[in-house]
Amino acid sequence: MLDLIKYVVNTFAEKKDEVEYKVEEKDNAIEVTVLLDDSDMGKVIGKQGKIAKALRTLVKSATPRESKRYLIEIKEKSAE
Repeated sequence: MLDLIKYVVNTFAEKKDEVEYKVEEKDNAIEVTVLLDDSDMGKVIGKQGKIAKALRTLVKSATPRESKRYLIEIKEKSAE
């Protein structure tokens, strides 16, 4: 499922090599945090969040019924 998320995010992100993915497994869910550069935030989220919503819908429909849910969060990478 992470491959599907990476494929969709990399389709819209310009700085593909700077995208980071953090996967955290919880009791009944798998939380995927996508960390993006500031300039890619709008491109990946889309107008009114349409691309992000479509990504969540795609992952939800591709997840088998008896497996854990996937929660996708898109955040800006903090400058360190």
